[in-house]
Amino acid sequence: MRRRRRRGEKILPPIRPNVGIELAYRRRLNALIDEMNRSILYWLSASYKANTPVMAQDATPASQLRIAVNKLTKQWQKNFDEASVALAKYFAKASYLRSDAALKRILRKGGFSVKFKMTPAMRDIMKATIAEQVGLIKSIPQQYLVAVQGSVMRSVTAGRDLGTLRDEILKQYAVTKRRAALIARDQNQKATASMTRARQIELGIEEAIWMHSHGGKEPRPTHLKNDGKRYKIAEGWFDPDPKVRKYIWPGTEINCRCVSGAVIKGFS
Repeated sequence: MRRRRRRGEKILPPIRPNVGIELAYRRRLNALIDEMNRSILYWLSASYKANTPVMAQDATPASQLRIAVNKLTKQWQKNFDEASVALAKYFAKASYLRSDAALKRILRKGGFSVKFKMTPAMRDIMKATIAEQVGLIKSIPQQYLVAVQGSVMRSVTAGRDLGTLRDEILKQYAVTKRRAALIARDQNQKATASMTRARQIELGIEEAIWMHSHGGKEPRPTHLKNDGKRYKIAEGWFDPDPKVRKYIWPGTEINCRCVSGAVIKGFS
């Protein structure tokens, strides 16, 4: 849809999330996941070979394998917990610096020169971004490790071979990698949108034009219908989707890739 510019105003280009930040964040998440998966496969293989379950009634191998998987679960959850804060801070800072730089560049092209400082509003968004990333990073190994525990116990009960167990673990590993990719992409979009919105409000910009990404296999019908329409930056746009029914902003709903163009008024 054509973005309608009214007399006496400019519509700035949208600020899009930086792909480099997404990929760097994803690589760091993948490095943790890869290391965890290698460790799990190595130590479970060693323990499984030493305590191969022959029958469902064979209690000793079952006990030893349960001890091994519980130990690995605790260790890797601890590893992710410890890595989460530093990685979350890295991501939040990178998003903050890049969104400010992109907004400065766009404003400069529009004839404005601004200097940004760390304001209370931006500090709150930074803290919220870090807290959300910490929670998400800590959650990444949980589903994987629970699935590993289940696979090990089923293998013990059914007397399965090591190859079958490895196949099940590798399937869960693939699922975990896909989730990490979603987190990196979605959080990059959300952080950029939130930080940009805060800066726009600080600059006194009141309105923006919703711009649909026209990407993705299944675009949200309400977002597509709202393409090219105005909304108040401070309050957002009310999404009438029965599953949402609340005020939102471009890029803040999961997997939303929409952006916005700020409306600058006061031109003759």
